[in-house]
Amino acid sequence: MVAAPVGFQCSSCVAGAASLRVAPTTVAGGQYIVKPRVTYALIGLNVALFLLQYLGGVNEVAGDWGMWPVGIAVGGEWWRLLTGAFLHGSFLHIAFNMYVLFALGPTLERVLGHVRYLMLYLIAALGGGVASYALSDMRTVSVGASGAIFGLMGALIVAGRRLNYDIKQVIILLGINVVIGFLAPGVDWRAHLGGLITGAAVAAVFVLVPRRHRVLWQTLGILGILGALMCVTIWRTVQIMDFVSPFGLTINT
Repeated sequence: MVAAPVGFQCSSCVAGAASLRVAPTTVAGGQYIVKPRVTYALIGLNVALFLLQYLGGVNEVAGDWGMWPVGIAVGGEWWRLLTGAFLHGSFLHIAFNMYVLFALGPTLERVLGHVRYLMLYLIAALGGGVASYALSDMRTVSVGASGAIFGLMGALIVAGRRLNYDIKQVIILLGINVVIGFLAPGVDWRAHLGGLITGAAVAAVFVLVPRRHRVLWQTLGILGILGALMCVTIWRTVQIMDFVSPFGLTINT
């Protein structure tokens, strides 16, 4: 099993990112959010699921629900693309991820509103799972919320530029963790990269589309991102099935 942790926390970087504040309007067209309830709910959900995972056996539960290419392609267990993002490999793993979620999430939730922020988190998590599925060894089991966390960093960079905020601290935090992800063993950099790209794309859809027919453009943009993730998933599935078909394995639907 490999984890997808945010492997390094620069305290000044996270504190600087968390100190970003937005004006009492939102670029996504929603009402200004005072309490980041979705962020707190996501932290609570992740912690609760990890406690259940710990009671059931960290590795055992990860094997049943983590991102596992063979299980997805051959077993038809498509939910693994997302459920792996709500599991973790250790207490330290979840502590790092939840700390960054607590630091960065509220700012984005205030900018985007509850619903769009939740969509950002879930789609970035899915993007991390798809990238890990597409690029990992097919026997790898990967868990961790870091695809979603990297998605939040990418989104904050996009939204911060749009709002003319200083995002240097977020870029530093991101840069450090990208390097650590490539250098440290046992880190799923693929999930990091997929979540980062997906989160930035979702944020761009939410904050950069024309004001006229905003909802229509946002809907089309999100559908386009989901369609791209689906195409990558289909490509990887075909690749895996071509590899295992000589062994007499077929997809279990």
